[in-house]
Amino acid sequence: MRHYLELHILQNVAPSNLNRDDTGSPKDCIFGGVRRARLSSQSLKRAARDRMRDAQLVPTENLAYRTKRLSGQLVGRLVEMGKPADQAEAAVSCALGGLGIKVVRNPEGEGDAKTQYLVFLGERELAKVTSLIAEEKTFEALLAAAEAGSEGKSGKAAKKEAKKAAPADLIKRLKESLDGGKAVDLALFGRMLADLPEANRDAACQVAHAISTHRVEREFDFYTAVDDLRPDDTSGADMLGTVEFTSSCFYRYAVIDLDLLLHNLGEDRELAVSAAKAFVSSSVESLPSGKQNSFAAHNPPSYIAVVAADQGSPRNLANAFEKPVRAEGAGLVAASIDILKEEALRLEKIYGHRADALEVNALHPEKSLTFSELLSSVESRVRELLEG
Repeated sequence: MRHYLELHILQNVAPSNLNRDDTGSPKDCIFGGVRRARLSSQSLKRAARDRMRDAQLVPTENLAYRTKRLSGQLVGRLVEMGKPADQAEAAVSCALGGLGIKVVRNPEGEGDAKTQYLVFLGERELAKVTSLIAEEKTFEALLAAAEAGSEGKSGKAAKKEAKKAAPADLIKRLKESLDGGKAVDLALFGRMLADLPEANRDAACQVAHAISTHRVEREFDFYTAVDDLRPDDTSGADMLGTVEFTSSCFYRYAVIDLDLLLHNLGEDRELAVSAAKAFVSSSVESLPSGKQNSFAAHNPPSYIAVVAADQGSPRNLANAFEKPVRAEGAGLVAASIDILKEEALRLEKIYGHRADALEVNALHPEKSLTFSELLSSVESRVRELLEG
C-alpha cells in the first residue's frame, strides 16, 4: 500500500451478545492462550454499511445492495417505467441469464424469484442495467429470446442456453455497465461474482475480527416471563430460558488502501475522501445489533486512533494484548489504552515512524480531539495524501 488509513478503536461494551454463533452463544476465540470475546469482521462491516445508509453519510446513488432479490428489484423498476410485469420478468431473467446469473423460482410460484447467490450491485449499476433492458428494441429482443430459450431444460443446461439466448450486443453492454457504479460500500468491501469475474472488485478495506483485550468467561442470564392474563391464583412463570452474554473491552482494527479506493471509485478524488471519512464515522458509531433489545449495550468507543500514512506498512496492534489485560487499579479501559500506545511506540522504534496518530480519548477529553474534529482532520489528511 502506498497511501493508507488505519483505524484503531478500544470499545468497552456492557453485558451483551452482539454477534452470535449458530448455537446463539457470543462468538469467541483463543488468543494469547486464553478465551477472548470476538466480533466477526463481517458483522462489523455490515453494521458500518447500515450506518452509512441510515445516517445518510453517503448519497444513496453512491451505495450498493447485496441481495438475492436482484430480479424483483429490476422487474419493479421496469414496471414503474410502464412495462407489463410478466414481460418485465421474462426480459430480466433472460438478461441476467445472459450474464451467467441464473434466476431461480419456486416451482409452486410462491415467494420471490432469487439469484443463486448474493449479488452486490451499486445503485448506479442497477439504474444502468434497468435502462438497457428497457430500451424498446432490446426489450423486444429479450422477450423473443426468452420465449425461444431454455424451456424444458434445467441446471447447467438451462444456464448454458440462457447465455446463448440473450442478445450478444446487450450482454456486452450490460457487462460494461457493471463498473462498480461509484458505490462507496462496494469500493470499500469488494465484490466477487463467480459467473462474471470481469465485474469483480478487490476490497480497498480490510477489517479485523474485534477481540477483547482481556480474558472472558461466558455468563448466563436465566429469564422468566409471566402471562399478564393468567388467573390471580396461578403461580409460576409461563416462559423461561437462558441467554448467554459477555462484557468486553474490544480492540477493533481496520485499514483502507486509499489508492485502491480511489481506483474503485473511478478516480473520483472527492468521493474517495468522503468515503474514507464516512467509513471512519460509520465504524465508530456502529456495532453489530445482536440481542440489543435485551441488553441495550450502546457504549461508544473510549479511544480512537487514526493513522493516515504514505510510508511503511499497516500495523495491526492486537499483539499489544497477547498477554491479557487485568482489571486492576484504573480498570480495563485505561490499562488497554496505555498498553496499546506502548505497543505502537515499540513498533515505531523497530520499524520507523509513519505518521502522527489523530486521537480521541474519552478518559482525558481535555487533551483529546472531539469526534467532529477527528473527522475533519481525517478528511483533510486523506485529501492531502491523495493529492500528493
